[in-house]
Amino acid sequence: MLRELKTFIAVARHGTFAAAGLRVGLTQSAVSAQMRVLEQGLGVRLFDRSGRSAVLSAAGRHALPLAEQILGLYARMAAPTALAEWRGELKIGAIASVQTGLLPEALVRFRSQAAQVELKLVPGVSLDLLGQVDAGELDLAVLIRPPFELPKELLQIELVREPFVLIAPPDLPGDDPLQLLREQPFVRYDRRSFGGRQVERFLREQRLTPNEALELDELEAIVRMVECGLGVSLIPRAGLWCQRPSALRVLELGELGFHRQLVAILRRAQRQPALEWLLQCLRRENDN
Repeated sequence: MLRELKTFIAVARHGTFAAAGLRVGLTQSAVSAQMRVLEQGLGVRLFDRSGRSAVLSAAGRHALPLAEQILGLYARMAAPTALAEWRGELKIGAIASVQTGLLPEALVRFRSQAAQVELKLVPGVSLDLLGQVDAGELDLAVLIRPPFELPKELLQIELVREPFVLIAPPDLPGDDPLQLLREQPFVRYDRRSFGGRQVERFLREQRLTPNEALELDELEAIVRMVECGLGVSLIPRAGLWCQRPSALRVLELGELGFHRQLVAILRRAQRQPALEWLLQCLRRENDN
């Protein structure tokens, strides 16, 4: 029954029997046969089949997280109890500022106790990384807290809050952030990103319509644009620019301040000692 559960999860994630077959190394007809066996054994219909698509039924949506838990528990039966004995691969997703900020020292600490685990770092923006965790392509991702409710299969663990600040060229006079936003060209943190949405909400709340000079998602690139005099920007206090001398004026927002929350996202069924240790390392780095 374990192989049928594995195939069921693949169909649920990839949407068709053909795509699931490519993922698990079976023909489409073999996948269909396995799903018939599973449905007969459970006595429920797991999919609402429409054309080539296989959409989870209500019973299928109920069964999916349970199937993941069963396979997770089975895998843990043979897992070593000591971290030093753990082997295998962990795929970790991280946004750019996390790769150069929170993550490096946390991974050094992780490797000190779990040296046999191979780590693979996957870069990306928050929304893409969230989708990869949901699809089972990543074991864990560190990203900006999504501004919407997550599926119940996903676990969200808060790590660190990063306040937004206004950055300006060094020779630009004025200490009022709102006045600078009204008067100066604006280098916008991409509004399609989770952090950029927070900036957009702040501007609406303050009834500001800045004169936009450029819009981009990479924080280090935004910092460099402002250093060169392109305009002012609202970004979180995060990334390499916080750790090196920079040709910037940094203005706190005071009572108007807001922040972004970094979180770790993983599938509830995937929790296992190596991932638990990684989460401990991330939390310790945050505490430091």
